[in-house]
Amino acid sequence: MAENTAPTIKPRQPCPCGSGKRYKACHGKAGGAADVIVTRPFEGLAAECELVALREFVPSATAPLPLRDGEVTLATVLPMAAAALRRTDGKAFVGLQVQTHSGDISRDLARAVEWVLAAEPGSSLPVVGPETAEPGTVPARLQDLVDPEAALDVELHRDFSWWLPEDVEPTGEVALSLERANAAIMPTDRLDVEGVESAYWVDAGEKAHLRWVRPEPEERLLAALARLSARGELSLDEDSRYAGSFRAHGLLVPVWDLDREKHAREWDQPAADLGRRLDEALASLDSEPLDAAERRARDGLRGRQVTIR
Repeated sequence: MAENTAPTIKPRQPCPCGSGKRYKACHGKAGGAADVIVTRPFEGLAAECELVALREFVPSATAPLPLRDGEVTLATVLPMAAAALRRTDGKAFVGLQVQTHSGDISRDLARAVEWVLAAEPGSSLPVVGPETAEPGTVPARLQDLVDPEAALDVELHRDFSWWLPEDVEPTGEVALSLERANAAIMPTDRLDVEGVESAYWVDAGEKAHLRWVRPEPEERLLAALARLSARGELSLDEDSRYAGSFRAHGLLVPVWDLDREKHAREWDQPAADLGRRLDEALASLDSEPLDAAERRARDGLRGRQVTIR
């Protein structure tokens, strides 16, 4: 198991969890940590955008978690929405799309990782329970357990057959959960082109969409999107349109409606071209403030935002 090397914290110091509160009003207060909402739980990790995508909208995917110690596979959804499980063949999984116990998903994930590293084969953790910590210390977060510079090697799956070892047939509640999960999957693909990261095509039935998790601060990204919108350059091509954006775990996720007759690979190059335009617009903000038309475009884009986390 990875060791928690969190230092002893003085009461008036900022709490290391990132809440912005003093330690005595956060993790240093009995029961206080569970009430603290960390709005950007994966901040500081190179894989932040991928973690948001896997947590919020990618249906079936796995990725080796770049732990400093131990081997665990990160997963979108586990059987019966378990927080963690160790398969009968010994392979360990931690789920992202789970019910959280606290306001810090990173801390809940770290506790699930610590549990599964010590778990016996064939056991599962339905939900992360209440945290415990020695007085004067802060429980580990995901940032304490992984290499912060490492990217995630995401593998998308057409179904959830990876829940079980290849030689095991599902039975009982697991079989029912597997059947229901497979039936709910929407076809999803990750755009595969240089310069485009954490962008996913999904066929939602009546429409197809591109969801692109962006790392930039919201207001700066919104200004760059507005600059492209005012120039008529915000679509990927004539068969697409900008639909809006949503906030998830401190990041903004722009969304485009797409022609669902086109395959995911047909959007790789248009997305790369849009990415270059967006990078140029972001760079120009330092020397060219938004003009009146761009400010109006920004106001319009802001009105098409929602927050899901």
